[in-house]
Amino acid sequence: MTDRITVNPAQNSDAPSLPSWMGEEAVTYAQAGVDTAEGARAVEAIKDVVHATYRPEVVGDIGGFGGLFSIAAAKNMIDPLLVSGTDGVGTKLKVAQLAGKHDTVGIDLVAMCANDILACGAEPLFFLDYVAIGKLKAENVAEIVKGIGEGCKQAGCALIGGEMAEHPGVMEADDYDLSGFCVGVVDRPRMLDPESVREGDVLVGLASSGLHSNGYSLARKVCVEGKTHYELRLAREELGGASVEEALLAPTRIYVKPVLSALKACPGAVRALAHITGGGITENLDRALPEACDAEVDLGTWPVPPIAKFVCDAAHLDEGEALKTFNMGLGMILIVDPARAEEVEAALRAAGETTYRVGRVVAGSKAVRYANEGALYGYEG
Repeated sequence: MTDRITVNPAQNSDAPSLPSWMGEEAVTYAQAGVDTAEGARAVEAIKDVVHATYRPEVVGDIGGFGGLFSIAAAKNMIDPLLVSGTDGVGTKLKVAQLAGKHDTVGIDLVAMCANDILACGAEPLFFLDYVAIGKLKAENVAEIVKGIGEGCKQAGCALIGGEMAEHPGVMEADDYDLSGFCVGVVDRPRMLDPESVREGDVLVGLASSGLHSNGYSLARKVCVEGKTHYELRLAREELGGASVEEALLAPTRIYVKPVLSALKACPGAVRALAHITGGGITENLDRALPEACDAEVDLGTWPVPPIAKFVCDAAHLDEGEALKTFNMGLGMILIVDPARAEEVEAALRAAGETTYRVGRVVAGSKAVRYANEGALYGYEG
């Protein structure tokens, strides 16, 4: 039998007093560091940016508990599949904060998510963002969201919701972090699938704008840490006249519209697609291969952006390490039916893309191998 425990008044007198941080005066949420009024002002400041991204399927407006989006268009598909992706910008944000330039990292955020779901042939439909910030200032958030809105317009998706979270005591006042979530749709018969890749298929690369949003922990360590603001903002001949700061903050390219245009113009010609992100070509292209195939990439068949060579030289990376760290000039690689490669390249060029024939699919075991070793920086145009 369990004994019953009782507490009498004498025992209560021995109880500990209230903790020292529990004072008698009231403390408001604003005094704790969270300004809800500034949050409301921030929402008002971004409304025009958000509205500019809307598609006809958007229902309602921002400010509700959930974003609404009609999927009526999918009724014309044979077997519609929703495709989702989530990502962030990573430590590239530290470069933006150092530079005081916040209007492009939002493009990076959308790009990382939208390019990912594009890899299976999906059209991005809508996007949601999450902004965590040390001290909320409506103007600063509006600048960040302006970039997110621009990214959504480039990707053709609607920005239908998000969250701005103020984190006093957790983050420094000027510090912030971004994450995003994208949903798209693809008809199953038109979905890009690594299992459809065949030996002899052609690799068509699409040019990147620089490092995109990967490898910045290394890039900052060798190119930013210990440098003065003057050094970071100095125009450099080896960067084509750009400064280190400018080159590092070049926004990630969004490939959605040109690739979807080519897929529509050349149905069935593209077998699979790889978005080249963290891990470089070596650790992303293999994700678009079936078990019995390798990708053989011809080094020297595309130009390496000046900032990629600059960072790799500063870090003393050998060729192999560079290819599994950065995109090295190829932000996306399409695996294409060899009989239709020229057709696909023409469609991509018509959509404004720069393309490079960078290799082929060979028999193997789902790996990426390189021909012309030592020629990574040898492109002659």
